[in-house]
Amino acid sequence: MPVTSNGSVELYWESTGHGPPVLLIAGQGMTMDGWWSTIPVLARSFRVIAFDNRDTGRSSRAALPYSVLQMAEDALAVLDAAGEQRAHVYGLSLGGMVAQELALHHPDRVEALVLGATSPGGRHAVLPSPLPMTFFARAGLMGSEEAEWAAVPYTYAEATRRLHAERIAENIKRRLSTPPNAVTYLHQAAAVATHSTFERLDQIVAPTLVVHGEQDLAIPAQNARILAERIPGAELRLQPQAGHLYFIDEPRADREIARFLKRHTAAAPASMLAVA
Repeated sequence: MPVTSNGSVELYWESTGHGPPVLLIAGQGMTMDGWWSTIPVLARSFRVIAFDNRDTGRSSRAALPYSVLQMAEDALAVLDAAGEQRAHVYGLSLGGMVAQELALHHPDRVEALVLGATSPGGRHAVLPSPLPMTFFARAGLMGSEEAEWAAVPYTYAEATRRLHAERIAENIKRRLSTPPNAVTYLHQAAAVATHSTFERLDQIVAPTLVVHGEQDLAIPAQNARILAERIPGAELRLQPQAGHLYFIDEPRADREIARFLKRHTAAAPASMLAVA
């Protein structure tokens, strides 16, 4: 079982596929199992490295609160353990905040950056409306299965809820394979609350793609526009028929991300640049 450590924290990780490396950083309460639909798409062209954040899945639990920056150092430890000096980095939600810190503190380790459904944090972040904010404040006190199903109206787009319920059911089943506990939820919510990169975003040098669902009720899409405006040269992809988990609502998003990463792979052979 591949495990590495960052200080006293043990981190479980796995690698799938071959090619240029892509490091996936999961969102709040999410383990690497939550990437079940993304990993096979990216693994067609890349070596995909995924891990369980501290406090989740098969990684060790934290007794004390921690910061997004500490989680970025965890991600770096996984990259080291995988033997990769430099990789594409793709972070989702909380993972996108972690990816921002990784790109800012270790720019030499990030080839290209994908920021999905995330925020710059701090006073410049656009907060959700009162109803979803109240729900997510209470979700950590629910049981894992109850919270996942109760979150459906706030997490997935309307079209997916009406036409593709099987995607939602499969995603929830995968997410519940290693569910978070209440302490994990509170620790990670605190990390999100103290995250702020707005004033530093112009220091990100990696080619960046910002991806967001326009129907995102958890982290409003205006946050994506702020990130894209502040990060030099960033590209913005808004998914009109998608919510917070846009890659479940719009599976094509994974293919678009793969094409972006191929374009920004150093010395990529011509065959690598073909559309997946």
